[in-house]
Amino acid sequence: MGFLDDLNDKSSIGLRRNLRQNMTDAERVVWNIVRNKQLDGYKFFRQYSVGHYILDFYCPVIRLAIEIDDGQHNYAPERLRDKQRTEYLKSLDIRVLRFWNNEVLENQDGVYEEIARFITPPNLPLP
Repeated sequence: MGFLDDLNDKSSIGLRRNLRQNMTDAERVVWNIVRNKQLDGYKFFRQYSVGHYILDFYCPVIRLAIEIDDGQHNYAPERLRDKQRTEYLKSLDIRVLRFWNNEVLENQDGVYEEIARFITPPNLPLP
């Protein structure tokens, strides 16, 4: 697995396991969307570590992180941490897709469509 082993920090395995066992309702909704290779056959992992960050969901093949944020992410200190996290992930060529908890719970179809849009390359016109 090489690249996966380099990213998924073994020292955080207990914390990641605990996070997987105690997912929020919004995380469960997104997991039901991306699990079992349901989206174009891409495998997503829950609570995957990259550097010292733990991503809610990550697909290494397409380098896509999906983050589910609650209200605390709307305050200055957490917004700054989110910005630093996103910049770090971008430096590794990892795209970040963020949703608010209430967005996930109130618009599951829209969340599915947005994730699918990120996964599916645009149709380019033929020359």
